[in-house]
This record gives sequence, structure tokens and C-alpha cells, in this order.
Amino acid sequence: MVRDADSNDRGVRSAPGSVGTAARPAAGRATDPYAPTTAPTTAATTAATTAPRSAASTAQGEGPRSPTPRPDLLVTGGDVVTMNARREVLAGGTVAIAGDRILAVGATTELRRRWPGTPELDASGCVVTPGMINAHQHQTGDPLARAWIPDDLAPGASIDAWAVPLHAAHTAADDTVSALLTCVENLRNGVTTLVEAGTVAHPHPVAHAMHTAGIRGTVGTWGWDVPGAPFAACAPEVLDRLREVVESYPAGGQIEGWVTLVGHGLASDELLTGAAELARSTGAPMTMHLSPSQSDPEHYLKTTGRRPVDHLAHLGVLGPHLLLAHAVWLADSEVEALLTSRTAVAYCPWAYLRLGQGVTRAGRHGELFARGGRLALGTDSGNAGDSSDILRTAALAAGLAKDMPVDPTVALGAAAALELATVRGAEAIGMADRIGSLEPGKYADLVVHATDGPQWAPRGDIAHQLVWSSDGRSVRDVLVGGRAVVRDHRCTTVDETALHTEAAVASADLLARSGVPARPGWPVVPAH
Repeated sequence: MVRDADSNDRGVRSAPGSVGTAARPAAGRATDPYAPTTAPTTAATTAATTAPRSAASTAQGEGPRSPTPRPDLLVTGGDVVTMNARREVLAGGTVAIAGDRILAVGATTELRRRWPGTPELDASGCVVTPGMINAHQHQTGDPLARAWIPDDLAPGASIDAWAVPLHAAHTAADDTVSALLTCVENLRNGVTTLVEAGTVAHPHPVAHAMHTAGIRGTVGTWGWDVPGAPFAACAPEVLDRLREVVESYPAGGQIEGWVTLVGHGLASDELLTGAAELARSTGAPMTMHLSPSQSDPEHYLKTTGRRPVDHLAHLGVLGPHLLLAHAVWLADSEVEALLTSRTAVAYCPWAYLRLGQGVTRAGRHGELFARGGRLALGTDSGNAGDSSDILRTAALAAGLAKDMPVDPTVALGAAAALELATVRGAEAIGMADRIGSLEPGKYADLVVHATDGPQWAPRGDIAHQLVWSSDGRSVRDVLVGGRAVVRDHRCTTVDETALHTEAAVASADLLARSGVPARPGWPVVPAH
């Protein structure tokens, strides 16, 4: 319940109008109203230039000096999982928010006394965590074919027979609906930052959908130079497209443009090196797919004489600017190359299990983590995951890390998995200065987890309970930049009922246009 001094229950801060999906951007870049050319300004950046302090010391008055702004909101009474350097959990603590930033984190009585009359979001009895990070999520294509793509397809068929035809038939309007569905699901599972995987044909409608939903994230556009493939072009044209997106959504905005390639074996050396140079020259991160299965190593060995990561190292593509999705099938030399270059990896374990890609045989993500590698978690796409629940993903990542070496003492347990979903995930995607922990100066991206369900009784270790016992269904409220985008388990920025209705129509149309073999596995017959 929000208590407001003027008795106007504004949620946390009213969204600028709840919207459904009726308004769709028109195609065509020249008149596209959804492509900003400057970064949005922030309302407050208190303590942003100071090193984050411990939550306890901030509450004792050691935070930023004058001028000290007054908070707009206090999130009060929850057990605050700060994910600060000491990983402090403040029992019955409070987070003070000014504008889109965290002003202070500390004792409830202290912050109420310092700022009397401030509106409050009551989180008593709840657990408050930083907003979680989904480092690899396809927003278009599969979402409108949810639960239709079989889980017993031959290797590659989920791409060739499903994903490519679906994407080829996608319109800009489909991209908008599909992205809204994806964003709403992520938000309701506590994900506040989403890295688009780079299979978007119409990036500006997708960015508009992300703005509408209120999620923080990145957007890219199709990047491959494969003859005859949907949305393919020669390397210079692809690089021009990528540059346009990066320039349209600069760093610091709610949505940032990234250099995105489809990856795998679907990019020439010219495109790979050009994309890396574009990332380095603009400061925009780069992401691409690589080695979720044996097919990428086989392709690269045949065409280049090197394994995939080794070939990227040879080309000079690796580095801290790069986030590789998957990296399951790695040789020793490739592991070393990732570690020494500080290249990050987005780990999507549910995808590899659903597609039978051999993560239990070949995956080395636990080793990458133990050796200080940069690692984040992702949920991939509908043909590979069917869910965007990062807490479920965190549990699977921890379980695989223990089970594969038959060693329950490995470093990647519940606490570490929660780090991958928050502060270490933020570092892997290059945003640790802004998100990933609840500390003064960072964006007010946070999640209130209700603890009234049976999975929370009795209460125990918070990391264990979040990762092993709970999942996204416990998410009650979500704030992104101080704005309430989920309240009482419902999205506040999108009319979910209208969205579901529109998605059903769009799905039927897309399945028919694309010609994919969508049919139920069991006979569905009328009940009468």
C-alpha cells in the first residue's frame, strides 16, 4: 500500500498513461517518431559521482553531502538484499528514491525521521532485491508462436523450420506486439534490464515497445551477411544499419543501442571485424551467438581451421566490449581466450536442455565463474526456453554447476547464482555503475518479492529461498528508475488483457503467413 502525504494514491509514481497495444509505429525510418537522437535526462543523480557505500553507513549519515534532495518515495520495511560489496541484507530496511535514483538505503526509522511525510511503498514482510538482468532474450519471432514449437525436433530444425520462417513473416506491427509480450513477462518475473539478442528486423517499434512497458534494456537489429537469408545484406550495409541503431539510442538512455550480430557461422570476417571496430569506436557493447552446440566448432574448423573463439581472437574481435551468447562447446584454448580478453558470456541453460545441445557434456560455465570470468544469465527464445524467469534460470545454473562435476562444493551455488542475476550480470553487460545493486547513486531498479506463499514458510537464508525455493511468481512489485511498472503482480504500463487479445490474433495471422507446421501434439476436441 502506498501512503501519500496528499492522499492521492499514485502507485509509486503514475505512469504517463496506461497503454495497451493499439497504437503501432508506422514503418519507415525517415518519419519514425520512436527513434530518439538524444539520451533522456535523469531527474536526480544523487551520489552518482561518489563510490557506493555500505547500506548501513549511508543510513548513518555518511552519504552524499549538500545539496541533499528529498526522496519521492520510501520502500519500507522489507528485508533489503543490497548486493553491495559486503552483500549486506538489511532486515526490515528501507530504500529511499529520488527521481530515478537511489538516494539512501538504511534503517526504516532513520530514513522516516530524516524525511517525514514521504510517500511510502510498504514492503513489510517482503524481500527487496535489485532488479534482475536477462542478458540474452529474443523479443521477436518466437513469442507469437509460444508453446507451438515442438521439443523433439532434430538439431537445427527449431531454427530452419520455425525461427527463420517466423522472423521472415514478421511485420513491424508483429514486432511491437511480440516485444510488448516479452517485456511484460520479464517485468513480472522481476527482470528490469533486458539485452535483446539481435534478431529484430524493425528496431524502432521494438524500442518503442520497451519504452512503453517501462523496461530498461538494449536493442539491436539483424546483423548477418548470408546470401538469401531474411533481412541479410552485404557487410557494409549491415554495419550501416547497426550504426544507425547505436546512434539512435545512445548510452545512458532507458534503451541503449548495441552492435548485434546473429553470429554462429553466419557472418563474414569483414562483418565480424567491422562490428568489433564499430563497438570500440562508439563505445557501444557488442553481442552475438556462438557455440551453443557442436555445429559452430565444426563449421569454423572446416572454413577457417580454427575453433570459433580462437578465430575471433585471431581477428581481434574479443574483448570486454563483447558479450557472447552461449559459449557451451569450448576447448581449453577458447576458455583461456575468453578469460584473458575479458569477453563476457550470457549463459542460457534452459535453452540447451530443451534443445538437447549437450550442456551437461560440454558446458564449462561453472569453470568460467570459478576462474573469475564475466558471466550473466539469459533465457533465450521461445524455441529454446519458453520462459523468461531468471530465478528459475539461476537455480538451473547452480544445479548444473554442482551436478556436472559431481561436486556440491563448487563456488556456483545459490548466492553466486543470485549475483549472476544481479550485480555480476550487470558487470557482464557493462552496466555495473548503474544497476545490479541497491546503493546510492544507482538507478532505482528494484523488486519486491511477496513472502506469503508456502515456498517462503518458514523463512531461511534469503539467497537459498530466492533461488532454490522461489521463482518469478513471488514478484509483487517492480520499479524501474523509480517508476512502478508492476504493482500487485500486474503490469501498470500495459493493458495486459488487451495485449493478450491482440497477441492471439497476431499469432494466428503469423502462423498462417509463415507456413510453420503448428499443430497440437494431442488431439483437441470439443467438450460437447
